[in-house]
Amino acid sequence: MNEMTKITTLKDWETDQEVRWCPGCGDYAILKAVQRTMPELGVRPEDTLFISGIGCSSRFPYYMETYGFHTIHGRAPAVATGAKLANPDLDVWIITGDGDALSIGGNHTMHLLRRNLDCQIMLFNNEIYGLTKGQYSPTSRVGTTTPSTPYGSVDRPASPCAFALGAGARFIARGIDIHKDLTNVLKAAHAHKGAAFIEIFQNCIVYNKDVFEEFAAKKTAASTQLLLGNGEPMLFEKGAKGITLNRDTLELEVVDVVDGDWQAAGVIVHDVTNKSVAHMLIDMPFGEFPMAIGVLYDDPRPTFEAAVVEQNAKASEGKKPDLQSLLNKGQTWTVTEDGPEL
Repeated sequence: MNEMTKITTLKDWETDQEVRWCPGCGDYAILKAVQRTMPELGVRPEDTLFISGIGCSSRFPYYMETYGFHTIHGRAPAVATGAKLANPDLDVWIITGDGDALSIGGNHTMHLLRRNLDCQIMLFNNEIYGLTKGQYSPTSRVGTTTPSTPYGSVDRPASPCAFALGAGARFIARGIDIHKDLTNVLKAAHAHKGAAFIEIFQNCIVYNKDVFEEFAAKKTAASTQLLLGNGEPMLFEKGAKGITLNRDTLELEVVDVVDGDWQAAGVIVHDVTNKSVAHMLIDMPFGEFPMAIGVLYDDPRPTFEAAVVEQNAKASEGKKPDLQSLLNKGQTWTVTEDGPEL
C-alpha cells in the first residue's frame, strides 16, 4: 500500500491463506465482521497487529493481512504488552478464547486489564475446548457432558464480562458471532482509549452446537436480546418490555411498557459510564431477563503505555515524573524522597 494511502477496502485485510476452521464455525462470521470493520476505522494494515494464544480462535492472525503473532497458551497479553510498549502507535488486537484467556491465561488477562493497555481483546466464548476435542472449559455450564466430564460438569462457570469488570476493565461489551451489530461493537471498542474487552458468543458447530441458540436465534431475538445503546432506554420485545431499577431492592426488573410510554413504566436509560448498572446487566440471569448485548461499560482512564512513556521521558531528563497525573480516578498518591506512596 502506498505510504500516503489511508483508505482501505475489505480486500486489503484478507490474506491468501486457506481458512481452516470447521465448516459452519462461528469464527468465520467473526473474521468477516472484523475484515469489514477495519476499513471503516481509518487504520492501515502495516500499523496493525493481531496477537493470539492457543485454540481454534487463535488461528485468526493468519487470516488478517497485518502483522501477527500466534503465541503460546494464555500468553497473548504478555506479548501484546511488550509490542505496545515497544511501539505505542501500533493498533493491537488480541484474539483469544474462553479457555485460553480464563484458564491458563487468566492471570495474564487480569493484569492486562488492570494495567489498561490500549488494545482490543476479543474473547471468543463457545463454552468448550474445541481445538483439543471438546473438553469442558471455564465457561461451560453446570451439567455440560464432555469427554473430560462424562457425568456432567459440576464446576460453576466463569463469567467473562464479570471477570473483566472485576479486573478493572474500563470497556466491556458483548456480541454474537452472526449478529449484524457486531461491527458497531468493534468500532466502539476501537474508539475506546485503553483495554477494550469484548466477549463474543461463538457457535462451536462440532462440540457445542447451538449452545447460545436460546438468545442468539434470529426468530426470537426481539424477546431474548436487550440491545444496548448509550443514552437509549433499555427496551426489548419490540418496545413492549423494558428494564427498570427497583429503588428499594437496588435490583433490575422487567416491566411492561404500555403504548410506548417507557418513561411512565420507569424504564432506565443506558449510561455506559455507570459501573454499578453495568455489573447488574452482566449478572442478569437469562430466562428471567433477556441477554444484554452491546457496550455495557465504557469509562476511559489513562493508559498503561502512556504512563510508561511519560515516566521514561521524565526520567531521561533527570526529572521525577508527575505520578499524580497518571493515576486512576479516586486514588491519591504522595510523592516523597523515597518514592511514591499510596
